[in-house]
Amino acid sequence: MKKVGLDTDTVRRLREGMAAGVLSFPLTSFHEDGSLDPDGFRTHVASRLAAAPGGLFPACGTGEFFSLDEDEYRTVVRIAVEEAAGSVPVVAGTGYGWAQAARFARIAEEEGADALLVLPHYLVAAPQDGLVAQLEQLAARTRLPLIAYQRGPVAYGVDAFRRITAIPSVVGLKDGHSDLDRLQRLTLAAPEGFLLFNGAATAEIQARAYATVGVPAYSSAVHAFAPEIAGAFFTALRDGDASTVDKLLRAFYVPLVELRDRAPGYAVSLVKAAARLRGAPVGPVRAPLTDPSAADLADLRTLLTTGLDLVGAAL
Repeated sequence: MKKVGLDTDTVRRLREGMAAGVLSFPLTSFHEDGSLDPDGFRTHVASRLAAAPGGLFPACGTGEFFSLDEDEYRTVVRIAVEEAAGSVPVVAGTGYGWAQAARFARIAEEEGADALLVLPHYLVAAPQDGLVAQLEQLAARTRLPLIAYQRGPVAYGVDAFRRITAIPSVVGLKDGHSDLDRLQRLTLAAPEGFLLFNGAATAEIQARAYATVGVPAYSSAVHAFAPEIAGAFFTALRDGDASTVDKLLRAFYVPLVELRDRAPGYAVSLVKAAARLRGAPVGPVRAPLTDPSAADLADLRTLLTTGLDLVGAAL
């Protein structure tokens, strides 16, 4: 069955972008004192756009949405929209309970974002009815298309998934659980044209597995600091070049995950450190995250050099 109201221009552009490249989640730039660095963020976003992502997702998990106040969020979304200038869809993050999510959604709408990624709610576990109601309440308060994100406390069963896909403005699902049994059931229940993509941490590790259940599109944290590696992996995967995929997984992605798993929060702070190693003006992470230790930073530099060498690029 075709989803009523799904074929908006934004959804079409997102679908085309997902087929053409990885989805980019830019980092939010901060000064050393922790204040927002708009100029640094603008430079970082422009460089990510130059690497031709399929879509731009500012102020999401990698962009430390959880640490931004509303004024900072407005600035981040505005800059992303200005820099994209219609070249790719801009999907801003929103989250917490629906009342606060609606406040961020209103800002994103005012600043020209094309859609919203609804990040998992804060702190509490919730029943399936509550997960559905969260999206219903937010959908009633914004004109923007919504992409649900299941990760952490949010995991949709088939019945709840069918209910959220019936909400006209819910156009997609980002999956961060990597439960392929559950995901296969959801893909089979999805309306025609519904957007599904792999949002696991270091999604490339599981990209082939996701593709086998009908979810080939994925987000890439590596694109935030090494679009050369992210692009080479995407092209090899798309073209069925198993040798290159395996080489990049063995020499770069698997060691990156092992390094990422050394400390909580490294899924963001390690990415930001790697971007700084390449001269990106992204600054430090904000508490409660912490920047990598000196030893981990040295290992990251070595690994990043190895990965760039593999694709003919330099640190």
